[in-house]
Amino acid sequence: MKNRLVLSQIFMLLLLLTACGGDKKSDSSAAQSMESDKPKKYKVTPFSKSESFPDAKLSNMTYKDGKFSFDVTGNTYKLGEQTADASQKMCANSDKGQHIHLIVDFKPYVAQYVSSFDQAVDDGQHNILAFLSRSYHESIKTEDAHIAKRVRVQSGNIVESNDITEPAIFYSRPKGTYVGDDTKKIMLDFYVLNADIGDDYLVKVQINGEVTLLDKWQPYYIEGLPMGQSTIGLALVYKDGSPVPGAQTSTLQQITLMENDPPAN
Repeated sequence: MKNRLVLSQIFMLLLLLTACGGDKKSDSSAAQSMESDKPKKYKVTPFSKSESFPDAKLSNMTYKDGKFSFDVTGNTYKLGEQTADASQKMCANSDKGQHIHLIVDFKPYVAQYVSSFDQAVDDGQHNILAFLSRSYHESIKTEDAHIAKRVRVQSGNIVESNDITEPAIFYSRPKGTYVGDDTKKIMLDFYVLNADIGDDYLVKVQINGEVTLLDKWQPYYIEGLPMGQSTIGLALVYKDGSPVPGAQTSTLQQITLMENDPPAN
């Protein structure tokens, strides 16, 4: 009788261990479960390789009396110049040339083609990211080509400034309104801080609610967006799909696609 009881207990323990093991998901399968099995409406593919600017440098950010100032240096990168491979990209390009993207918190970026410019920033604490951009709005993703600070602003002046040390993601493109041929291939670009995408983190992209997971920090083409308004969301997630906590880890923005320019008034 005692042997039967022992055997019964062992059998129940094995069943419990098997059940627990069967319910446990790997990081990859948990992340994959975030994506729908239905066919994708929107195509997201890696952006073509771009001209690099290894010596481009953005430094010495100041904000005094409502004016930002930066130092932009480098032999290969100049503000206001067209990036040499712009015509090959088949996406929206600025006829004003290369520029600085300035992002405050979750607001759409401001493009500036000179190194010193007026820009209103509300009083209070903000996450500020500035980076050098190609003429077709792709960020230069190097340590020297960006500045990221958590600041406190008072009366048009930065009165306190510290590095952003926790994981963060800033939305850059797409932005605004796209017309005609520019609607066919739209660049998705974002800036990641303090997070190794593909190793410990993924980027969760939602395009009109449809989820795609990205395991590389690079720009992408989006194809198949409808005319009219679309909503693009970005979030940092762990490899198991759970959200990364933090003040700058998810964002949502809207863009508009049009077949033709609206008629002039």
